[in-house]
Amino acid sequence: MQKALACMKRPCRICSRWFMPNPRLKDRQKTCGDAQCKREWHRRKCAEWNKENSNYFKANYLQKKLDAALQSEKVSITPQPKSGPLAPTKIRLRSGLPFEYVQEVIGTQHLIIIEYLAQLLFRRFQEVLKGQVTVMANKIARLPP
Repeated sequence: MQKALACMKRPCRICSRWFMPNPRLKDRQKTCGDAQCKREWHRRKCAEWNKENSNYFKANYLQKKLDAALQSEKVSITPQPKSGPLAPTKIRLRSGLPFEYVQEVIGTQHLIIIEYLAQLLFRRFQEVLKGQVTVMANKIARLPP
């Protein structure tokens, strides 16, 4: 009975056309053989995974940044005398602060973490601000002319 169920026609999850699944794939085949359907299914599953595992990329990004900074510190400190400044890290946040001096005082890794937190706060602020603009636009539209 299992073999009969595995080889029955079923609708594609993307285009809803009926198809006969490949006998080797059995119940795992969700789409017809069309390339566009396969691509769309893959896109949906990747988006679902990314939504469920958003913290994976955040932690991974921060760890890679910290590792790269630590590696550049080791490389820059070894050939130079101890009195030389640290190699400046690439800072994406434009605040006008002299990051070379801040880096000397608090250290490279702390500076990277502060920059990362500032980026997260800035993004969150932008999201909240966009939501407020939408609400205000709706309220303005209801006002009498």
